[in-house]
Amino acid sequence: MTSVHTPPERQKTHDIVFHVLPTDQAVQAARLLGRIPGVVVQPHESERRVTVHYDVLEHTLLELETWLQSGGFHLDGSILQKIKRALIHYTEDVQRDNTQIPEHPTKSREVFVKAWEHHLHGDHDDTPEELRRYL
Repeated sequence: MTSVHTPPERQKTHDIVFHVLPTDQAVQAARLLGRIPGVVVQPHESERRVTVHYDVLEHTLLELETWLQSGGFHLDGSILQKIKRALIHYTEDVQRDNTQIPEHPTKSREVFVKAWEHHLHGDHDDTPEELRRYL
């Protein structure tokens, strides 16, 4: 699979489902995809699909599917599979884009607590404690 040091949120596992014809696409696709560094493939011939494992910063499902289609493979064109693929493509694009955003340093909670203690705010009551009990 992917590297032991790859964070879990970057490790992806997805199925690529093929059209019913030709019948041996899953096995052939597994052979081709298995040659790509960083991609681990598990064929499921009877179900017309392969399961792929990869690091999203190295590969995307769209990239793998495009590579297969350019090699003559035919993906399942059902509406359910199209929706699943589109959702995965979108989330992987967003995840990759988010890795390009630099982290902003944030102040710890203690800094805000200290600032709040020194700030005049509506919680301040000048009434002595002993008078508060009788009111």
